[in-house]
Amino acid sequence: MLKKMNLFMFSMLVLNIGTTNAASESYPTNYQHIVDAAKKEGKVVIYSTTDTAAAAPIIKGFEALYPGISVEYNDMNSTELYNRYISEQASFSGSGDVVWSSAMDTALKLAKDYALPYKSPEAGKLPSWAVWQDSAYGTTYEPLIFIYNKRLIKEDEVPKSHADLASLIKSQPERFKNKVTTYDIEKSAVGFMLSVEDMKNDPQYFEHLKDIASAGMVVQSSTGTMLERVSSGENLIGYNILEPYAKNRAIKDPSLGIAYPKDYTLVLSRVSFISKQAKHSNAAKLWLDYLLSQKGQDILANQSNLTSIRDDISGDNDIDGMTKLLGSALKPIPIDISLLEYLEQNKRLDYLKKWRATTGK
Repeated sequence: MLKKMNLFMFSMLVLNIGTTNAASESYPTNYQHIVDAAKKEGKVVIYSTTDTAAAAPIIKGFEALYPGISVEYNDMNSTELYNRYISEQASFSGSGDVVWSSAMDTALKLAKDYALPYKSPEAGKLPSWAVWQDSAYGTTYEPLIFIYNKRLIKEDEVPKSHADLASLIKSQPERFKNKVTTYDIEKSAVGFMLSVEDMKNDPQYFEHLKDIASAGMVVQSSTGTMLERVSSGENLIGYNILEPYAKNRAIKDPSLGIAYPKDYTLVLSRVSFISKQAKHSNAAKLWLDYLLSQKGQDILANQSNLTSIRDDISGDNDIDGMTKLLGSALKPIPIDISLLEYLEQNKRLDYLKKWRATTGK
């Protein structure tokens, strides 16, 4: 009878904290204290680069699970987020309780200086490369892909590698004049990071970049603009595009094609951490745990269409599904101190100078 009573009490605890059965064993027995404190705080403030439309299902799920705790969601580009957050931290003014950024390098730099150490009970469900010092966590598993206009690029022309992309453009400079798009790495923190990661994975990166830029490359600061321009035919090809946004657009847009580079496919993981100056630190812990939980990740994968970093999500939009599709070509960008190397001022300026000289930008 006592054993049954203990099981009943444990089940009620699981329901109270809102965890799934798969995650419940890893949650501390005093987690309800965090829930109670969070309800007194009443809200959590998120600074994020994830589009509000993509984040909406996870916000809805969180607020339904924790009634009385509202989400104040601030959607910014990666450079704006970094500059705003660091300014607010320096002045000790109101700021985000949680940072959730696709610019992994600048997010880790912020976490290194401003994160509240917190070991999420969901950490054990993540790849080891996605957790940094129990402070910063990878939340998604997003390949970087090529996009192309299906009306204007024949199927047999679609590049299968970065070398193929460079060769195609170099061979037809007039056709591709001002028709290739990617990130402006000076205005986009994500774009800068991806360029550096390309350089690390491709020994011929700057040679390929020179060929890609030979016809005149068009640079943008947002994924949405690149998708729109390729879909309309104003540009023909884009590269280093976040796959979830492109795939979501391609479902509804017959003009947009996507291709996965087979030589290597970078994988980005949106980094999240709790600010040590968070005014709503308990609500921030609930948000982070929910974002990483099986329930939260299922919403990300199947409603927000952001590929899950877990391997126990329904459907194929998770780390297992991507591994089945691309295997060893996948190159996840680890959340570790190597991300900070090219953020050192002189090294960053030297890299930008070389990139500009190569691209003519």
